[in-house]
Amino acid sequence: MGTPDADTTKSRKEPKDYTSKHSEALAFCKKEKFCEDYYFLVDMSIHSGRNRFFVYNFNQKKITDSNVTTHGSCDIHEDNDTKWEKAKYSNADGSHCTALGKYKIGKRDYSSWGIKVKYWMHGLERSNSNAVARVVVLHSWTAVPDMEVYPDYAPLSWGCPAVSDNFMRKLDEKLKKKSKPVLLWIIE
Repeated sequence: MGTPDADTTKSRKEPKDYTSKHSEALAFCKKEKFCEDYYFLVDMSIHSGRNRFFVYNFNQKKITDSNVTTHGSCDIHEDNDTKWEKAKYSNADGSHCTALGKYKIGKRDYSSWGIKVKYWMHGLERSNSNAVARVVVLHSWTAVPDMEVYPDYAPLSWGCPAVSDNFMRKLDEKLKKKSKPVLLWIIE
């Protein structure tokens, strides 16, 4: 039996096992005094036409919601012929790339996109420390679908994990109720 090629792996429908990520996220949230009810996990190794933004409930020990999300076009400084198929990563200001790592979801603010709400994302690692300067925020965008569109792709962003308007309404309701910061973790 052969191993699946990269294309098959990225487009697969069966759920991945994130047990170790969930455990690490909970330990991080406890140590840093973040919300211990849930966190957001974004897996950029999954095809952008599939659900890859997950809400994980620590108490229920399960993913309670998911949606399609964008990744950065990463084509401002050089051509990126595979921008639809694969996220590229950079923390550089103006790169229009996705940046991996843990983020603290910050202040709720006005957005000119989607439902007009955004949350500032504060990068907590060297790989995403320029998030605020780059204005990489959690927001909705009318162009992002409410459901999976595979084999089609989600639209490209300038590095923000943009979600559908309806999914953002759900996230906004959750985030407005929290007094402690919420973790958003972008992985590959």
